Amino acid sequence: MNFEGKTALVTGASRGIGRAIAHELARQGVQKILLIARNPQRLADVVTEIEYLNAEAIALSLDLADPVSVNVAIANAWRQHGPIHLLVNCAGVAHQAPFLKTRLPHVQTEIATNLVGLYTITRLIARRMATRREGHIVNVSSLMGKVAAPTMATYSATKFAILGFTQALRGELAPYNVKVAALLPSLTDTDMVRDFQWFRWVKPATPEQVAQALIRGLHRGTPEILVDWQSQMALWCQRLSPWLLDRVVQQASPLPDRPLPLR
Repeated sequence: MNFEGKTALVTGASRGIGRAIAHELARQGVQKILLIARNPQRLADVVTEIEYLNAEAIALSLDLADPVSVNVAIANAWRQHGPIHLLVNCAGVAHQAPFLKTRLPHVQTEIATNLVGLYTITRLIARRMATRREGHIVNVSSLMGKVAAPTMATYSATKFAILGFTQALRGELAPYNVKVAALLPSLTDTDMVRDFQWFRWVKPATPEQVAQALIRGLHRGTPEILVDWQSQMALWCQRLSPWLLDRVVQQASPLPDRPLPLR
């Protein structure tokens, strides 16, 4: 993909991986970047950072779980700032807990943002890209979309779903010259996970490393973009010896040694 002079839209852009991707796109020559997140103050900070990198930035404070607001905002944004050549769906939330201790509101929040929000905005942008016969869509999944993780059951489920959605969309939009890829970061050192119990033996990536991997993958046209050697090794292990990977994941997980009381 040639980034020069293009317009991109990044969701979850106020922090972590989304913020790093917005920065990297500006460095690659993207002319205009639309930034979506819920926190207007954090978005304002990112706008300043992007403009310092000589790109135009537009903040759209939105909750992707509100489809009516998203529909109105995207229609206005496309009319005022479009066409959008690249959509990066990075918005996501995660709650860590053993499945038997999960709380339904947390489950609903993860599904609403990670899946329904992604679906809503992708549908709005993809229809417009298909009409123009051009565009790139990147859905940020996770290595947990390939290798499910104990204590992250709902998050893993949403990330598996994103990979299936991405694969189906890739085939459907190919006749319209719209390319669709998935980005699969492993554990990344962001605000979202700093209070989590981390998995043993996993070295976290930085958001900047994830953003750079995305750029490399878009240049190569890679349909599923992995970030580091840990991800490569995990997927090879899954293909060649899934029982061994299951054992390693179980040993690395932060689950307690003894069963939890259910009351």
